[in-house]
Parts: sequence; structure tokens; C-alpha cells
Amino acid sequence: MNIIFICNENVCRSPVAEALLKKKFKENNIEGTIASAGFESFMINEPVGDCVREMGLKHHLDLTESKARIFTSEDFDEYDMIYVMDTQNFRDVKDVARNKNDQQKVDYIMNVVTPGRNMTIPNPFTDGKINFKKVYNMLDNATDKIVELARNH
Repeated sequence: MNIIFICNENVCRSPVAEALLKKKFKENNIEGTIASAGFESFMINEPVGDCVREMGLKHHLDLTESKARIFTSEDFDEYDMIYVMDTQNFRDVKDVARNKNDQQKVDYIMNVVTPGRNMTIPNPFTDGKINFKKVYNMLDNATDKIVELARNH
């Protein structure tokens, strides 16, 4: 199963989701390509922020090689599922979709936990009320569910 995670800049939420799922796929001997991307061109090749890297270290996630990249229409060809963090990401990915098949691959990541609710993962860089721990816990829970789905796939 090939999965890509999308957030705005690809320097916080989506790289953490990518690192979490890579770790869990490895621990569970699940094959697949896991990646992340964003839509902000000014962030291309930027690493995750220091606070994200520190959180990753605390949870034994390897974010050292993570560099921001832009989501493109070619990603629809490589990935089976495209999980977005919020409503703007959902719109951005849908705008790049070439056809209905592409559109059917896109979903909110939290829909694996609470199907059909379209809950979002807040951006801790822009929402001062949200801390990284809450975001990490939401992504940890969602990636656990994705592992369950992959096992049954």
C-alpha cells in the first residue's frame, strides 16, 4: 500500500505522519511506499522545524532526511491513498486531480478514526491554541488505524 500525507508546507504535520507510518509499517512487516508533500513553494527543500525534530526524537522518529516538496498530479499515479490534514489541503489536492479516480484517492486522515466526520489536524504553527503533543497524538492514532487497514488490505 502506497500512501502520501499532505499538509500546507510539508514541514510539520505530514512529515510526522510519514515518519510514524514508516516506523509502524517496518515494525509490522507491511510493504509500501510512504511519503509526504505540501503546496507552499517557498518551503521546497526546507527541513522540519526544530520543535518538530525534537518531538520526533522524543518519539524515536527519524525526521533528519525530511525535506519539503510540492504535491504534483504525478503523485496520483504513485500512491493508493492521499491523506490530507485539513480542508484547505483537501481543496488543493482535489484541484490537482485529473479525474474521478484521482479524486477517490483523497481523504482526510482523521476519517480513518472517525469515518465521514472530516475532522482536521490543526496546524500548530498557525493555531496558537494547539500544541505539538496534541497533533502528534492525533497522527499516532490515525496511523495506528492505517496499519490496521493495511493488514486487512
